[in-house]
Amino acid sequence: MKNTDFLSKLNVSTNNLGNFDGKTFLKGEGQPLESYSPVDANLIGVASLSTPTDYNAMMLKCQNAFKSWRKKPAPLRGEIVRQMGEAFRLNKMALGQLVSYEMGKSLQEGLGEVQEVIDICDFAVGLSRQLHGLTMHSERPNHRMLEQWHPYGVVGVISAFNFPVAVWSWNTMIALVCGNTTIWKPSEKTPLCGIACMNIIKDVLDRNNVEEGVVTLVQGNGIIGELMANDTRLPVVSATGSTRMGKEVAKNVAARLGKSILELGGNNAIIVTPNTDLNILVPGVVFGAMGTCGQRCTSTRRLIVHNSMLEIIKNTLVNAYGQLVIGSPLDEKNHMGPLIDLDAVSKFSTAVKKIPQQGGKILCGGEVLEREGSNCYVSPCIAMAPADAEIVHTETFAPILYIHSYETLEEAIEIQNSVPQGLSSAIFTSNLLESEQFLSAWGSDCGIANVNIGTSGAEIGGAFGGEKETGGGRESGSDAWKGYMRRQTCTINYGADLPLAQGIKFELS
Repeated sequence: MKNTDFLSKLNVSTNNLGNFDGKTFLKGEGQPLESYSPVDANLIGVASLSTPTDYNAMMLKCQNAFKSWRKKPAPLRGEIVRQMGEAFRLNKMALGQLVSYEMGKSLQEGLGEVQEVIDICDFAVGLSRQLHGLTMHSERPNHRMLEQWHPYGVVGVISAFNFPVAVWSWNTMIALVCGNTTIWKPSEKTPLCGIACMNIIKDVLDRNNVEEGVVTLVQGNGIIGELMANDTRLPVVSATGSTRMGKEVAKNVAARLGKSILELGGNNAIIVTPNTDLNILVPGVVFGAMGTCGQRCTSTRRLIVHNSMLEIIKNTLVNAYGQLVIGSPLDEKNHMGPLIDLDAVSKFSTAVKKIPQQGGKILCGGEVLEREGSNCYVSPCIAMAPADAEIVHTETFAPILYIHSYETLEEAIEIQNSVPQGLSSAIFTSNLLESEQFLSAWGSDCGIANVNIGTSGAEIGGAFGGEKETGGGRESGSDAWKGYMRRQTCTINYGADLPLAQGIKFELS
């Protein structure tokens, strides 16, 4: 990696990690947190872990800021978010390069992730004028009923390494226009992306005289995450990551009767029918399976193919995988970059070894490669495997695609729904009846169900999330904003009498 100009543009480097002014984040007093790029194994920068004392200091700022932030009209909060979106537009290339370099996804995907930040800012601006409640007719004369929505307070955001900036923005921009303040713990594997985001919005906060503590960050590990889950000062905790982590967060937040928004693991399948158009299927499957090196929660992990299509699908995909170019994600001629770290590589290799042990057969890939001086590169794997194999039901965050066969659509849907996770799903067909069955109440059990597009990727306009071990939470668009606000039902008596509900009579002598 020769050109790292984007680090200085974002005020992020080994020797200078930005202005720790207390407005957006404090320099932690804990141990150094080194960030090495999986692209070339080079040290990018060193952050500082936050201690419990650091966390408590920032939480106090968030609580104090909430008292005034909630009083700003929602459209004014939206205007500040609009300016944040403009700041991200100006820094799209630099931040996209950092995302690519620190996380390992392709530059185009890194730029696409920053575009998601920009898009959710735009969405939130419009939302700031549409936080609608309802009016209801009262059964009592001269009474009016309505419901309205108020901010909760401080919203905690815990994000994962695979989308180091987008998922933060999905939660934060919506929470902000709803009147909440936010505290963010990014993944310890991508700390510099978090610092860069804070540096980008700092000028916006300063120009608008925004109070310290409205948008904040703490660098942490599991200790900070545990503090957030158990902190009664956080009425809402939104956590993105593994199912194991999500279960711990859900348990601790529920124990104090808080609210959790969980977006956890996925084990996403595409059903291939005899009515499939291969011209759109193949790129959808290949990108879904190896995009972000298989490290998306929506990555395609299973391909459920009709018996009549099995041989042509296998041969076509193996041929397509043979054309993939693997190397530095900052070089746009390469299709796939590295896994996030050596631990991920080890899990990939372990899963590949289990495939033949559990009755499967590797069709291609599965090797560990060396590129750019890094050992985090692998060749994406395709394997035939029994649909009920243990390894198939386990989410391996790596580019492994399992192929299964089926005879009837009912059987295919049953195979798809048989795994513990329930995030994204897809069917490729030109048959209207097949697509409608897939989308019916007895079809896909996932939070996302697509027809003739892959499982990977989602637009910010729709609510994002899934069912079962995916956690049940929803982020981003549609009415996901309601997860960041409390509902209040109000009844107004504008008459001279006090009638009671249900016609109850209560008379005093």
